[in-house]
Amino acid sequence: MSSQAPLDENDVLMRGAPEHARMILIVTDAWAPQVNGVVRTLEGTVRALQAMGHVVKIISPDAFRTIPLPSYPEIRLALFAKNTIARVIDSFRPDAIHIATEGTLGLAARRVCVRWKIPFSTAFHTRYPDYVHARYRIPRRLTWAWLKWFHKPAASVMVATDTLRRELLGHGFGNVRIWSRGADTQLFRPRPGDVVPELASLERPLWLNVGRMAVEKNMEGFLALDLPGTKVVVGEGPQMAMLQAKYPRAVFLGLRHGENLARIFASCDAFVFPSRTDTFGLVLAEALASGLPVAAYPEQAPCDVLGGGLVDVNGMGPAGVLDDDLGRAAQKALTLSREAARAYGLNFSWDACTLQFVENLVMPEVRRRLYRQRLQTA
Repeated sequence: MSSQAPLDENDVLMRGAPEHARMILIVTDAWAPQVNGVVRTLEGTVRALQAMGHVVKIISPDAFRTIPLPSYPEIRLALFAKNTIARVIDSFRPDAIHIATEGTLGLAARRVCVRWKIPFSTAFHTRYPDYVHARYRIPRRLTWAWLKWFHKPAASVMVATDTLRRELLGHGFGNVRIWSRGADTQLFRPRPGDVVPELASLERPLWLNVGRMAVEKNMEGFLALDLPGTKVVVGEGPQMAMLQAKYPRAVFLGLRHGENLARIFASCDAFVFPSRTDTFGLVLAEALASGLPVAAYPEQAPCDVLGGGLVDVNGMGPAGVLDDDLGRAAQKALTLSREAARAYGLNFSWDACTLQFVENLVMPEVRRRLYRQRLQTA
């Protein structure tokens, strides 16, 4: 008779998985049914991780009692999460823990990991100093100080671009690593002749923006432009009713997902990105992959995403235009090659970004053994 201990649930999950497979726990305050760049980034990453053979468990607000975030009722804040998170960690025994957001769940997971001396990673997705200042006029330095405190114990802090990495280092953050973003280039692709029916009769050109209708996204910077044709907006948010009333000629489609969203991208003529605060702008990659030239302000996210695509792409010209005059940038983007935008958009893939994510999670074997031993005796 074998003296080997019986397999637990995690051992069963791992049977048949590749030798390199890891048990990865992701804690996030942002998850479905929310629709935003953080959620879509995590969903794409989880799908890619699972395709690579990793076992992923998500701790999200849907497992807890929640309250709505003031002024953002669609975002729910989980309550009394610390003990539940501790039990999940003890039972799942992950090889790596990633705290994706700085909300109540992120805080609870951080407390458990610090108390148990478990290494973990975090991510800097959102420019909270700018967002909080725009909404509540709280000085940016106070929010930066809090964020630095939150991320300080992390073994790695993941950011989408090198520009943002340098900015965080300048604010005193440590262990900052690149985790880029991707687009589903099979879903988001040119679809010649395939126009969604609700856009088919609209006056062209069709100018598209996809994003939250909130003050920090500067949606009004797009809707107020004097452009021919029709402005099309996909998304919802606290400013939606005000913007619909103020700009009745624009077409507001609400939230869209998957194939329908991809067809809307491909049905339009140019993508206009008015945000000055995004850290990456996942929709930029999706627009480019769909063959939409991009117009944006010369801010960090568009500069980082477009990069070399501002000059020439495989002899087809640029994929986008950056200008402090967003209307001028939009008019110029309309003259650019959709083929150049698509070619440049193919530089973004979920597999490449997910490999970066996994590399940032890697835990030395000796620390992993100590971590497991710590959990067994906690």
